[in-house]
Amino acid sequence: MTPAEPELLLRELGGWDGALCRRQLPCVLPRLLSMYQNSDDWTEHIRVLRILIEMFLPHINLSELEQTFFSKVLPKAIQFFDDLLYELCNQAKGLTSQNTELCKSVRNVLQDSEAVYSGCLHLISDLLQSLFKETYSLQKQLMELLDMISVESDSAEDTTVDMVLVIHTVLDICSVISNMDHALHANTWKFIIKQSLKHHSLLHSHLKHKDILCGLCKDTLVSFHSCLQLAEQMRLSVTQESTDLKLFQKTVKLCRFFANSLVHYTKEFIPFLTDCCCQLHQLYLQVYSKFPPSLYAPVIPEAHQDEITRVFLVALDRLIHQLLPFKPFLEQVLSEKLDLSPELHLPQCHLLITITAKLPAQPEDVQALWTTGSQLSEEVPRLSLFSALFFSFQQCSGELSFPVCFPGEMGNGRAEVPVTLYQHVCVHLCAFIAAIPPSQFPHLERALLDAVLGSNMITSLLAMDLWCFLARYGTADLCAHHVLMIAHLIKSCPGECYQLSILGVLLKRMLFLMAPDHQVEFTQKFPPKEAENLPLWQHISLKALTPDLRKQVSHQLCVLGLSQCKQWLSSRCILGELQPVNVALSVLLTACNSAGDTLEGGLQAAILGTASQLWALLQVKQVSSQPCLQQTLCLILPLLEFFIQTLDPQLITQVFATQASLLESDPPDHVRLAVLGLLSSTGKLLIPQEIQGQVIPKLSCLFSSLLADKTWLIYQHALEAFTQFAEATRYEDVVPQCLNSEETKNKVVCFLAKTRQVEETAEARAERVKHERAVCSAHLLKMKMDGEWISAVEPLAKRACQSPCEEEYKSAIDTAEGALDAVKLLMQKGPAPAWLTMKLEALQTSINILRNSVKL
Repeated sequence: MTPAEPELLLRELGGWDGALCRRQLPCVLPRLLSMYQNSDDWTEHIRVLRILIEMFLPHINLSELEQTFFSKVLPKAIQFFDDLLYELCNQAKGLTSQNTELCKSVRNVLQDSEAVYSGCLHLISDLLQSLFKETYSLQKQLMELLDMISVESDSAEDTTVDMVLVIHTVLDICSVISNMDHALHANTWKFIIKQSLKHHSLLHSHLKHKDILCGLCKDTLVSFHSCLQLAEQMRLSVTQESTDLKLFQKTVKLCRFFANSLVHYTKEFIPFLTDCCCQLHQLYLQVYSKFPPSLYAPVIPEAHQDEITRVFLVALDRLIHQLLPFKPFLEQVLSEKLDLSPELHLPQCHLLITITAKLPAQPEDVQALWTTGSQLSEEVPRLSLFSALFFSFQQCSGELSFPVCFPGEMGNGRAEVPVTLYQHVCVHLCAFIAAIPPSQFPHLERALLDAVLGSNMITSLLAMDLWCFLARYGTADLCAHHVLMIAHLIKSCPGECYQLSILGVLLKRMLFLMAPDHQVEFTQKFPPKEAENLPLWQHISLKALTPDLRKQVSHQLCVLGLSQCKQWLSSRCILGELQPVNVALSVLLTACNSAGDTLEGGLQAAILGTASQLWALLQVKQVSSQPCLQQTLCLILPLLEFFIQTLDPQLITQVFATQASLLESDPPDHVRLAVLGLLSSTGKLLIPQEIQGQVIPKLSCLFSSLLADKTWLIYQHALEAFTQFAEATRYEDVVPQCLNSEETKNKVVCFLAKTRQVEETAEARAERVKHERAVCSAHLLKMKMDGEWISAVEPLAKRACQSPCEEEYKSAIDTAEGALDAVKLLMQKGPAPAWLTMKLEALQTSINILRNSVKL
């Protein structure tokens, strides 16, 4: 045919009907097939193919269809289709870098407002709408065409490779069109997921699962961030646009589609997703880092929060349930080397809490995987779920201090009340503890003990709450076992350490949960009449015991404690032997505070007398330099507070004089707090007339000094102590004397009126907390890099023995002088015992020996 002949033929065919096509089929079909096979022009190619399919294909006999038509048309059609897809991909990839700029430019020009364009915007929108309709229709037909392809399990290797190539080519296209249209984007992904699942048995080992999963995770996050931006935009806008709300709802549904796609894809291909667990983990963390109650989340209306939760997050939550039995996922989540940025700490804690809620429904072997941690050296090092939760919880310092709040649980007809992070974690962990089998208790107990003894106070408190729940929820025997274990730990603690205090608090709480018969057994195992058990009993509240047992134990403790004190007072009163006295004082204080009403009058008088004798030995210079004497003072002051209404005038004068002198020497904070404890009760004190001139000025001086303290904790306690004093005292003239400056007066007035001095918005407080967290994180990182962190948590090495210094000699002599002054004071009150003369002579002999030694 000449060049003009094909065009003439095609024009002529335009007027043919079906009957004519059927008659002319033998002569025209070969000419059209020749034109189709020899054409290099895409437009003519498509035109001829359309005529062949629409006009002549219906008239070919089925027996001749393969040989006459398909064998000649399909090879070139397939080649043409491949070339077309290849060209589309190249064009799309070339435009990818421009798409962001183009979208941003169009968005800035349009502004979401038709009024700016004087009614002309609809012309552009109609064209765009028409374009997208055609695109969507074309894409839909293309996907339907590909979906009609059936690949059998015995198909050739080339067929499998081609199908994989098609899926990944469409995946490349999907990354390009993600910001164009929701429906177009979703349908493209729907095709990828559907074809992957449809040909699962054939393609499972050939697909690039990581590429598909990463694409899904990425598009999920992009859509989620779009939801947040739209929600934030609607919150800030003055007028609520219905188009924005519709777009927000569509975007939330797109997020749900991606979450469901992840669930379906993961369910089918989970054995091949070992190297995708990091992406799945990060997806969850990134979503919850930008969603309330995270400090790093944008502020969005509560209604939009609820919709995102109900539509999207519920669907995403099913993914976690599906991943629980997958060991690589739990190794990722529980990794010992998990180094998360501050904004991901709360999401990690949230994820672990979510896992505790779902784990009880899993088989016991799956539960064991999560709760045991790594057991073998060849395993990937991982924490147990309990340890990971405590570690994650303690990293949420900002969220705990803010505090962030989670939706509460509804029940018994009560309204939902928001709960703090601490309450949220505590309640869910208690529920988890109640659901796990007893075989998991050893791992739980180990994690609880590690957390209790850890360096983070709030985590220790959480662990104690959980331990008490375990003791109360479990059997009485389990509770008794734990109490005995903790008691033995306390007795084996060497010296003073913060862990001893924490264990003491835990033991005090646990004893309240013991059965009465087990409490009796406890007193038999640790008899309160034996001196070696006094360090243990100082941590126990006798209120936990039954009335009869309390009376018996308190009597035995007081008798033994008084004996320890008297033994020291009747000896040389050496500072090195003062520690047992401090333990005895601590036990006496415990007995007075928790069983004072059951103590006989004689015992109470003996305790006050002993405290008075010990107070008389305290010298301000010694107390300022000797920690053991500081501890003695901090124990005597609350004992005197217990007997505040029965103190004799001379002791009152001594106490206030010593306290005033002590504050001038700038004592440690714990000493100031002990002073404040006594001052808070002085409102009940009846000050005799003859000593008011000595006591009242010192009382006002003490309050003035402590109310001006720069340490916030001391200042807060000073405000509380002064309030209690002012409310109870009968010496009203003293109150204004304590407020020696206008600044102090204003602060006290604001405190009494419960007025905040500085109003801080929630946004400002969140920013402050984030800044403080960043500063602390940087400091801890520097400590780790400098090697200071290990030295900070390890106990100090013992110091080598050295020769005594001059200050130690001076302290010992001051103690001796104080003891002699105390004897002199006692002799003024009444006749001395007969043995005193012999004791003084023995002391004189000892002094002569020491004096002769100095001369040598």
